[in-house]
Amino acid sequence: MAIKFLLLVSRQGKIRLTKWFTSDWSTKEKTKVVKEVSTTVLQRKTKMCNVLEFKEFKVVYRRYASLFFIAGTDMDENELLTLEIIHRYVEVLDKWFMNVCELDIIFNFQQAYAIIDEVLIAGKSLP
Repeated sequence: MAIKFLLLVSRQGKIRLTKWFTSDWSTKEKTKVVKEVSTTVLQRKTKMCNVLEFKEFKVVYRRYASLFFIAGTDMDENELLTLEIIHRYVEVLDKWFMNVCELDIIFNFQQAYAIIDEVLIAGKSLP
């Protein structure tokens, strides 16, 4: 497997977008994971590493402006490849919305989900 989930979280901790690529978790478990992961990432200092191990998976994140793009992956997944996938997604959003901002994702979330579906299929990057 590759990416298990992708989260977009604002600096204030508001969830702007969630995409799950596995159906292994119940809604209650997903809510708990989102809360714990977002809290952990938001509490980290800017100079700290963008990769951390969290329970049975690895969390890779990157901050762009006021949004954190957070990906949960398998433990054996390549962190740099995951960071590159996040960066590719941000580049596509930037081209589509012409200099994307948080409000673009809030008001056009359907398009943001469609772009995720184009960039990632079942949690795996297209070549």
